[in-house]
Amino acid sequence: MSFAVGADAYDRFMGRYSVGLAPAFADFAAVNRGQKVLDVGCGPGALTGELDRRLGAEHVSAVDPSESFVAAARARYPDVDVQRAAAESLPFADDSFDAALAQLVVHFMVDPVAGLREMARATRRRGVVAACVWDHGGGQGPLSLFWEEARALDPSIDDESELAGAREGDLAKLFARAGVTNVVDGALTVTAEHATFDEWWEPFTLGVGPAGAHVRGLDPDAQQELRERCRGRLPSAPFTVTAKAWAARGLAEK
Repeated sequence: MSFAVGADAYDRFMGRYSVGLAPAFADFAAVNRGQKVLDVGCGPGALTGELDRRLGAEHVSAVDPSESFVAAARARYPDVDVQRAAAESLPFADDSFDAALAQLVVHFMVDPVAGLREMARATRRRGVVAACVWDHGGGQGPLSLFWEEARALDPSIDDESELAGAREGDLAKLFARAGVTNVVDGALTVTAEHATFDEWWEPFTLGVGPAGAHVRGLDPDAQQELRERCRGRLPSAPFTVTAKAWAARGLAEK
């Protein structure tokens, strides 16, 4: 899946969580200085920036299928090799990296198993393949409250709970199907502070991802009703949202 939105819209919607998640995910994947690492589905560069800081730009490559995200990542990290490509068809030779990471992207891959298999192919033997996905299925992701209220108003909607990797243990099963071995899974948490309710809500109206598309598809009255239901569930501002992501890492075998 390629996001047809600008980088600024994504930053305001999901970047407020993904930037905070990146250090914990890099730690989980055991990213260390001296490694050469690939960021798959880099978006505007939340994880790319963390890898750049840890490793140096010459040791980082990144790909994303979205033209706007690639342009943003290149502008933000001009010394990093950022290319436009899908996870299922990476433009790198076998064994090019010590590790390949995919932050918050497996559930948007057209074929998650093929994408993970490509990550393993581009990683040296016994190198690390790692991924994380929000806990959309377990109700502790950053959008869970939104989807609960949207579903209360329309039980027929497709929320994100059935996306690949969104439930506990899903990523480990996908890794096994992709031929990745020695898989370890776990959970990561991140918190984001919101100064006002409007600062929390407004990014949902920007059309980013399935949640943004759902809001954009509502008529004004339905949108307002959903907004007020969410307001009623959240604490008085300022407030903090704590979100969980499922994570898995394993080794590339040849």
